[in-house]
Amino acid sequence: MEKVKAKKHLGQHFLTDLSIAEQIAQAVKGHNGVSKVLEIGPGMGVLTDFLMKESLDLYLIDIDKESIVYLHKKYPELGDKIIEGDFLKMNLEDLFTDKFAIAGNFPYNISSQIFFKVLEVKDQVTEVVCMLQKEVAERIASPKGNKDYGILSVLLQAFYDIEYLFTVPPHVFDPPPKVNSGVIRLTRNATEKLDCNEKLFKQVVKAGFGNRRKTLRNCLKPFNLPEEFNTHPILSLRAEQLDVADFIFLTQTIETSRGNH
Repeated sequence: MEKVKAKKHLGQHFLTDLSIAEQIAQAVKGHNGVSKVLEIGPGMGVLTDFLMKESLDLYLIDIDKESIVYLHKKYPELGDKIIEGDFLKMNLEDLFTDKFAIAGNFPYNISSQIFFKVLEVKDQVTEVVCMLQKEVAERIASPKGNKDYGILSVLLQAFYDIEYLFTVPPHVFDPPPKVNSGVIRLTRNATEKLDCNEKLFKQVVKAGFGNRRKTLRNCLKPFNLPEEFNTHPILSLRAEQLDVADFIFLTQTIETSRGNH
């Protein structure tokens, strides 16, 4: 079969090391007994081969026409489970009525957007095992107090337990990327919904990290925090020093003050 050419504009870097592909596939644990898995950007199926061995109910989605043709030839048994389309634009609730996991070697240029999309359907996505740019992987898995810790860390850690599994060097890809990659696993935690307005929570987190060097007192000015709260020690901290519970507390405080006005 003709090889698929990696396309720069799609951020494609095809994994060539089979043992790494196998490690990624085996990291899918089937959290909460979910065996349905959507692989994003399978390319030529290097990871797919190993996911197939894990007796999963596998679906593939790729935006690249050439890959789709290749995958249909390689896995005729998957039939209409091979989907041509843009994951970021898919209506996932139409595709899957129940819970599913996500796996893949994510294109570097859209990996953060993939996670924002996952958050939209967090009640369906029980697990994500993926490879992405190392610094993004580290950011997502990073605890508070770390310079890598940021908006995505907080938003994802609110609903997922996150493990950084291992680092992958550039030379095992074709073409090799300019940076290292990291493999992480996200496992849905027990939090069904946050103890605050989730939309406001997101705004508070984004504002908090809007200028990392400033204290929260400065970053959160637009929210008109109540006068009596202005002396609270949390406001002298910077966003990276707060965990999910702290951001929930801030959001609740803003909500209460709005309710009293």
